[in-house]
Amino acid sequence: MKLGKIGNKLILILIFFIPFTTFGQYSDNIQETISLGDLLKQGGWAMWPLGLFSFLLIFLIIKNALMLREKGMLRPDLHIKFQNSFRDGNISEVIEICKKNDSLITSVLSEGIERISENNYDAADVSDAIEEAGNEQMVIYMKSINYLSIIGGTAPMLGLLGTVSGMIKAFSVMSQGGMGDPSKLAGSIGEALITTATGLVIAIPAMIFYFIFKNNFLKTMSTMSRKISSFLSLYKNQLHEG
Repeated sequence: MKLGKIGNKLILILIFFIPFTTFGQYSDNIQETISLGDLLKQGGWAMWPLGLFSFLLIFLIIKNALMLREKGMLRPDLHIKFQNSFRDGNISEVIEICKKNDSLITSVLSEGIERISENNYDAADVSDAIEEAGNEQMVIYMKSINYLSIIGGTAPMLGLLGTVSGMIKAFSVMSQGGMGDPSKLAGSIGEALITTATGLVIAIPAMIFYFIFKNNFLKTMSTMSRKISSFLSLYKNQLHEG
Protein backbone atom coordinates (compact mmCIF):
# COMPACT_ATOMS: atom_id res chain seq x y z
CA MET A 1 0.00 0.00 0.00
CA LYS A 2 1.70 3.20 -1.18
CA LEU A 3 1.82 6.49 0.62
CA GLY A 4 0.25 8.11 -2.42
CA LYS A 5 -3.02 6.53 -1.32
CA ILE A 6 -2.84 7.90 2.23
CA GLY A 7 -5.40 10.56 1.35
CA ASN A 8 -8.09 7.94 0.89
CA LYS A 9 -7.22 6.34 4.23
CA LEU A 10 -7.31 9.75 5.91
CA ILE A 11 -10.86 10.30 4.68
CA LEU A 12 -11.90 6.93 6.07
CA ILE A 13 -10.36 7.72 9.45
CA LEU A 14 -12.02 11.14 9.59
CA ILE A 15 -15.33 9.45 8.86
CA PHE A 16 -14.50 7.02 11.64
CA PHE A 17 -14.32 9.97 14.03
CA ILE A 18 -17.88 11.08 13.29
CA PRO A 19 -19.20 9.21 16.39
CA PHE A 20 -17.40 11.85 18.48
CA THR A 21 -19.84 14.51 17.32
CA THR A 22 -23.25 12.93 17.86
CA PHE A 23 -24.80 9.93 19.50
CA GLY A 24 -28.37 8.95 18.74
CA GLN A 25 -30.80 8.11 21.48
CA TYR A 26 -34.17 6.87 20.37
CA SER A 27 -37.26 6.98 22.55
CA ASP A 28 -40.87 6.89 21.32
CA ASN A 29 -39.64 7.47 17.74
CA ILE A 30 -37.98 10.75 18.80
CA GLN A 31 -34.25 11.09 18.14
CA GLU A 32 -32.26 13.10 20.61
CA THR A 33 -28.67 14.02 19.68
CA ILE A 34 -25.81 14.66 22.07
CA SER A 35 -23.41 17.43 21.11
CA LEU A 36 -19.66 17.16 21.44
CA GLY A 37 -19.78 19.44 24.49
CA ASP A 38 -22.34 17.22 26.20
CA LEU A 39 -20.27 14.19 25.33
CA LEU A 40 -17.16 15.70 26.90
CA LYS A 41 -19.13 16.67 29.98
CA GLN A 42 -20.66 13.21 30.36
CA GLY A 43 -17.35 11.43 29.75
CA GLY A 44 -15.67 13.24 32.59
CA TRP A 45 -12.07 14.32 33.00
CA ALA A 46 -10.65 11.52 30.83
CA MET A 47 -12.30 12.97 27.72
CA TRP A 48 -10.02 16.01 27.77
CA PRO A 49 -6.71 14.15 27.31
CA LEU A 50 -8.46 11.77 24.90
CA GLY A 51 -9.72 14.74 22.93
CA LEU A 52 -6.16 16.09 22.78
CA PHE A 53 -4.98 12.69 21.55
CA SER A 54 -7.57 12.74 18.77
CA PHE A 55 -6.28 16.11 17.49
CA LEU A 56 -2.68 14.92 17.77
CA LEU A 57 -3.60 11.77 15.86
CA ILE A 58 -5.04 13.71 12.93
CA PHE A 59 -2.05 16.09 12.96
CA LEU A 60 0.47 13.22 12.94
CA ILE A 61 -1.35 11.38 10.16
CA ILE A 62 -1.28 14.46 7.93
CA LYS A 63 2.32 15.31 8.88
CA ASN A 64 3.63 11.81 8.18
CA ALA A 65 1.66 11.50 4.96
CA LEU A 66 3.35 14.66 3.67
CA MET A 67 6.81 14.05 5.14
CA LEU A 68 7.11 10.37 4.13
CA ARG A 69 6.26 10.73 0.46
CA GLU A 70 8.65 8.53 -1.49
CA LYS A 71 9.21 11.15 -4.20
CA GLY A 72 10.12 13.74 -1.62
CA MET A 73 12.58 11.48 0.18
CA LEU A 74 14.24 9.77 -2.80
CA ARG A 75 14.05 12.63 -5.30
CA PRO A 76 13.85 10.52 -8.50
CA ASP A 77 14.14 13.73 -10.52
CA LEU A 78 17.80 13.97 -9.43
CA HIS A 79 18.81 10.41 -10.21
CA ILE A 80 19.86 11.13 -13.80
CA LYS A 81 22.06 13.99 -12.61
CA PHE A 82 23.63 11.76 -9.97
CA GLN A 83 24.28 9.00 -12.49
CA ASN A 84 25.96 11.36 -14.95
CA SER A 85 28.07 13.01 -12.25
CA PHE A 86 29.27 9.71 -10.75
CA ARG A 87 29.90 8.26 -14.20
CA ASP A 88 32.09 11.27 -14.99
CA GLY A 89 33.78 11.13 -11.59
CA ASN A 90 32.57 14.65 -10.80
CA ILE A 91 32.17 14.42 -7.02
CA SER A 92 32.10 18.19 -6.54
CA GLU A 93 29.00 18.37 -8.73
CA VAL A 94 27.31 15.67 -6.63
CA ILE A 95 28.09 17.68 -3.48
CA GLU A 96 26.59 20.79 -5.05
CA ILE A 97 23.41 18.94 -6.02
CA CYS A 98 23.05 17.59 -2.47
CA LYS A 99 23.49 21.06 -0.96
CA LYS A 100 20.79 22.57 -3.16
CA ASN A 101 18.26 19.75 -2.65
CA ASP A 102 17.52 18.79 0.93
CA SER A 103 16.01 15.30 1.19
CA LEU A 104 16.63 11.90 2.72
CA ILE A 105 18.78 10.56 -0.12
CA THR A 106 20.85 13.73 -0.50
CA SER A 107 21.51 13.93 3.25
CA VAL A 108 22.75 10.33 3.36
CA LEU A 109 24.67 10.55 0.09
CA SER A 110 26.47 13.74 1.06
CA GLU A 111 27.82 12.08 4.22
CA GLY A 112 29.26 9.24 2.16
CA ILE A 113 30.90 11.25 -0.60
CA GLU A 114 32.66 13.43 1.98
CA ARG A 115 34.88 10.39 2.54
CA ILE A 116 35.89 10.35 -1.14
CA SER A 117 39.10 12.17 -2.07
CA GLU A 118 40.57 12.72 -5.51
CA ASN A 119 43.25 10.07 -5.25
CA ASN A 120 41.63 7.68 -2.83
CA TYR A 121 38.36 5.76 -2.75
CA ASP A 122 37.89 3.48 0.23
CA ALA A 123 34.64 1.62 -0.42
CA ALA A 124 34.39 0.33 3.14
CA ASP A 125 34.91 3.78 4.63
CA VAL A 126 32.29 5.30 2.33
CA SER A 127 29.82 2.51 3.10
CA ASP A 128 30.29 3.00 6.84
CA ALA A 129 29.64 6.72 6.51
CA ILE A 130 26.49 6.10 4.47
CA GLU A 131 25.25 3.51 6.97
CA GLU A 132 25.82 5.88 9.90
CA ALA A 133 24.02 8.71 8.09
CA GLY A 134 21.17 6.37 7.17
CA ASN A 135 20.73 5.30 10.78
CA GLU A 136 20.73 8.92 11.90
CA GLN A 137 18.06 9.85 9.36
CA MET A 138 16.00 6.81 10.33
CA VAL A 139 15.90 8.00 13.95
CA ILE A 140 14.75 11.45 12.81
CA TYR A 141 11.97 10.18 10.55
CA MET A 142 10.84 7.39 12.88
CA LYS A 143 10.33 9.81 15.77
CA SER A 144 7.15 11.21 14.23
CA ILE A 145 5.95 7.72 13.33
CA ASN A 146 6.57 6.38 16.83
CA TYR A 147 4.32 9.06 18.31
CA LEU A 148 1.41 7.22 16.67
CA SER A 149 2.42 4.07 18.52
CA ILE A 150 2.50 6.01 21.81
CA ILE A 151 -1.01 7.33 21.17
CA GLY A 152 -2.21 3.86 20.17
CA GLY A 153 -0.89 2.37 23.40
CA THR A 154 -1.83 5.17 25.78
CA ALA A 155 -5.37 6.05 24.59
CA PRO A 156 -6.95 2.71 25.65
CA MET A 157 -5.30 2.95 29.06
CA LEU A 158 -6.65 6.46 29.53
CA GLY A 159 -10.07 5.20 28.49
CA LEU A 160 -9.80 2.33 30.95
CA LEU A 161 -8.78 4.73 33.69
CA GLY A 162 -11.83 6.83 32.91
CA THR A 163 -13.95 3.68 33.03
CA VAL A 164 -12.60 2.77 36.47
CA SER A 165 -13.25 6.33 37.64
CA GLY A 166 -16.84 6.17 36.36
CA MET A 167 -17.50 2.81 38.01
CA ILE A 168 -16.11 4.07 41.32
CA LYS A 169 -18.56 6.97 41.12
CA ALA A 170 -21.39 4.57 40.23
CA PHE A 171 -20.69 2.38 43.24
CA SER A 172 -20.43 5.47 45.41
CA VAL A 173 -23.90 6.56 44.27
CA MET A 174 -25.24 3.07 44.95
CA SER A 175 -23.76 3.06 48.45
CA GLN A 176 -25.54 6.33 49.16
CA GLY A 177 -28.92 4.87 48.29
CA GLY A 178 -29.08 5.78 44.62
CA MET A 179 -30.42 2.37 43.55
CA GLY A 180 -33.99 3.64 43.59
CA ASP A 181 -33.19 6.52 41.20
CA PRO A 182 -31.53 5.25 37.97
CA SER A 183 -30.85 8.81 36.82
CA LYS A 184 -28.29 9.16 39.58
CA LEU A 185 -26.34 6.23 38.15
CA ALA A 186 -26.66 7.27 34.49
CA GLY A 187 -23.89 9.88 34.59
CA SER A 188 -21.30 7.62 36.20
CA ILE A 189 -22.13 4.62 34.01
CA GLY A 190 -22.11 6.85 30.93
CA GLU A 191 -18.66 8.11 31.87
CA ALA A 192 -17.41 4.56 32.23
CA LEU A 193 -18.71 3.45 28.82
CA ILE A 194 -17.88 6.57 26.81
CA THR A 195 -14.23 6.80 27.86
CA THR A 196 -13.56 3.16 26.95
CA ALA A 197 -15.16 3.57 23.53
CA THR A 198 -13.32 6.85 22.89
CA GLY A 199 -9.96 5.34 23.80
CA LEU A 200 -10.49 2.47 21.36
CA VAL A 201 -11.71 4.78 18.58
CA ILE A 202 -8.46 6.72 18.89
CA ALA A 203 -6.13 3.75 19.37
CA ILE A 204 -7.28 1.59 16.46
CA PRO A 205 -6.53 4.06 13.62
CA ALA A 206 -3.34 5.17 15.42
CA MET A 207 -1.93 1.64 15.33
CA ILE A 208 -3.10 1.02 11.75
CA PHE A 209 -1.35 4.16 10.49
CA TYR A 210 1.71 3.44 12.61
CA PHE A 211 2.32 0.16 10.81
CA ILE A 212 1.46 1.63 7.40
CA PHE A 213 3.93 4.50 7.78
CA LYS A 214 6.61 2.33 9.35
CA ASN A 215 6.49 -0.38 6.69
CA ASN A 216 6.50 2.11 3.83
CA PHE A 217 9.36 4.08 5.35
CA LEU A 218 11.49 0.94 5.77
CA LYS A 219 10.75 0.07 2.15
CA THR A 220 11.87 3.55 1.11
CA MET A 221 15.09 3.16 3.11
CA SER A 222 15.79 -0.12 1.32
CA THR A 223 15.17 1.47 -2.08
CA MET A 224 17.47 4.36 -1.16
CA SER A 225 20.28 1.96 -0.24
CA ARG A 226 20.03 0.24 -3.62
CA LYS A 227 20.06 3.56 -5.46
CA ILE A 228 23.12 4.84 -3.60
CA SER A 229 24.93 1.54 -4.20
CA SER A 230 24.25 1.85 -7.93
CA PHE A 231 25.63 5.42 -7.95
CA LEU A 232 28.80 4.36 -6.17
CA SER A 233 29.21 1.44 -8.58
CA LEU A 234 29.24 3.92 -11.46
CA TYR A 235 31.97 5.88 -9.73
CA LYS A 236 33.99 2.74 -9.03
CA ASN A 237 33.74 1.66 -12.67
CA GLN A 238 34.89 5.11 -13.73
CA LEU A 239 37.98 4.76 -11.51
CA HIS A 240 38.85 1.38 -13.01
CA GLU A 241 38.42 2.67 -16.55
CA GLY A 242 40.58 5.68 -15.75
